[in-house]
Amino acid sequence: MKSYHTPVLLQASIKGMNIQQNGVYVDLTFGGGGHSREILARLSKNGKLIVFDTDEDAKNNLPEDNRVIFFQSNYRYFINFLEYNDLLPVHGILADLGIASHHIDVPERGFSYRFDAVLDMRMNKKAETTAAMLINNYSLKKLNEIFDSYGELGPTGKKIAKAIVEQREHNFINTTFELNAIVEKALNGYLYNKVLSKLYQALRIEVNQELTALTEMLATVPNALALGGRICIITYHSLEDRIVKKYFKRGCVTDSMKAIQKKHKLVPVNKKVIVPDLLEVKQNRRARSAKLRIAEKIADHTDESLI
Repeated sequence: MKSYHTPVLLQASIKGMNIQQNGVYVDLTFGGGGHSREILARLSKNGKLIVFDTDEDAKNNLPEDNRVIFFQSNYRYFINFLEYNDLLPVHGILADLGIASHHIDVPERGFSYRFDAVLDMRMNKKAETTAAMLINNYSLKKLNEIFDSYGELGPTGKKIAKAIVEQREHNFINTTFELNAIVEKALNGYLYNKVLSKLYQALRIEVNQELTALTEMLATVPNALALGGRICIITYHSLEDRIVKKYFKRGCVTDSMKAIQKKHKLVPVNKKVIVPDLLEVKQNRRARSAKLRIAEKIADHTDESLI
């Protein structure tokens, strides 16, 4: 099995899943396969690993192992695939959220402000909406909302959004460096990496509908897990971590999920969030803001209306 990134909080997340040799496990964010490799190493010949990834590049990292089932799909739909293929319930679920270093380091994917490339940012290359389409077609109001909600840029985001709308009246904004130049002009000749990081994060989240997908996935987890089964989620930025923290604590993320609250049957395993040690942070840049939360199913949950 190949791997194009170093998995974050590897041992902590594997330990947190409490793996049974003959169990059925799900890696919702297969990527380079680092976490999956460790899960497989702990399974017997009767165990099973189901992996999901929306990026077709991930298929190149699949092991030649008949215990592995791969679905190229966004994890928001994972329970539909498991149900259709008679793979329910499962004993453990792992999700390593955020963006892989592979995506950032491949210029043509358009995820990084460091390379001159087309503004793409699609995890799924077959998806319709790219970051360039978003930049050139969203209203000023919508851009303000995205930069504020997903990038937490505040007044700075409003300046950038206004500059984008003004510039696109003259020409189509197509590349990362064209966008960077607009940001620099909006900030009176200064180009701050921190601002660019937040801006690109906001665009990426919107293009891939990351927070919506996370919320939808969480809503169906109790229906997928066997009694005593566990879910481990690694988060990076405050937006996704807030959703996971709230869900594990209250069983509810949004008003539309209030129906889950009374039937929520997951309890946190770790009262204190698990973070990487100093050595891992030094060795892996993705680990700098990583947080691991673990929950366990403690009772049956059969409300089919939530699937």
